[in-house]
Amino acid sequence: MASLDRSLIYAGVLLRATATAFCGVLLALWCKADGLSDGQTGVVLSVGLWGAAVACLLVTWRGDVLGRRRSLLLLALLAGLGALAFTTTHSPALLGVAAFFGMLNGMGRDRGAALVLEQAILPSTTDAAGRTRTFAVYNVLQDGGHALGSLLAGVPVLAASEPGQGGGLSGPTFLALLLALPVLAYARLSPAAEAPAARLPLSPQSRRAITKLSGLFLIDALGGGFLLTSLLAWYFHERFGLQAQELGPLFAAARILNAFSHLGAAWLARRIGLVRTMVFTHIPSSVLLLLVPWAPSFPVAAALFLLREGLVEMDVPTRQSYVMAIVAPHERTTAAGITGLVRMAGWAISPLIAGVGMEQFKLGAPLVVGAALKISYDLLLWRAFRHVRPPEEIPAA
Repeated sequence: MASLDRSLIYAGVLLRATATAFCGVLLALWCKADGLSDGQTGVVLSVGLWGAAVACLLVTWRGDVLGRRRSLLLLALLAGLGALAFTTTHSPALLGVAAFFGMLNGMGRDRGAALVLEQAILPSTTDAAGRTRTFAVYNVLQDGGHALGSLLAGVPVLAASEPGQGGGLSGPTFLALLLALPVLAYARLSPAAEAPAARLPLSPQSRRAITKLSGLFLIDALGGGFLLTSLLAWYFHERFGLQAQELGPLFAAARILNAFSHLGAAWLARRIGLVRTMVFTHIPSSVLLLLVPWAPSFPVAAALFLLREGLVEMDVPTRQSYVMAIVAPHERTTAAGITGLVRMAGWAISPLIAGVGMEQFKLGAPLVVGAALKISYDLLLWRAFRHVRPPEEIPAA
């Protein structure tokens, strides 16, 4: 049953990540096609992420009580309905409502409430030695979906925001189908995927660790919110004149690099540890991003961007594995939920600021601010947690 549940979670994340990347490349462009200003587009992107943040809060609070399987099914259905609503209105207010209840993610990376439950389930499908690799494979599939979704966003028949514009389904309708498909996987999860019957509070040690990590993850997420795929796509569109057909392959290449980096992260973590892997790969990626606004041409900017993408995600499986390792099994949903919630809040705050910054200051301002915040996070994480080791890194007596 453990291997079957793991495979079903893998299938669910692949499908959802495909939808998220497709949405990330096109959501801002759909908003602009509907006549929204840069500021209004930033609001819609922000509201969608706030919807995801509220979903994270509800899952953290009641997900284990409602049931992990049932909660995953509900999240997938709401996401599909929210995307479908994008086909019925051009009103900025109604688009915001649809984005909120559909938890539409303009980041282009799958970072929603479903991850809280999936991360809580995955450690029970393996042992401590295989935990980081399990999360690495999970993230490889996730970024494989990101690459596929980015490629699909470059297909004219799917990129159109209105039915018939591309000769077939509208982009939002196709997105709704993708977002609802994980229901087929979640419906087959076994009872072993559910939380332990006893609902115990976080231990004082876990509470202190999660509080510190949450504060640090908020800084990282604030930086990431300036770097949503939708905003990066808009940056490349405005500065270099790229269209959806050219943006799709660029972000697909980035997600392929992300996917390979996850396996590299698992290999590196076995040799230097989880925290070192998180910090020593993340800082160089932020330095590369800082150089993008000064790139003299698109090929140079694209090369810097892709080099950055080969490093930036190496902290993801290691971070997920680390959080699950330093808390007890019954604390995993709460730990994943709290840390996920603060990240979603950070991502939701930043796009509004970034949209205004792109209007009032320079087009590349969000890239500089986002990279600076991420470097600050890495330095603080190293200072606070370099001596806190997961079980597999503690030498046997």
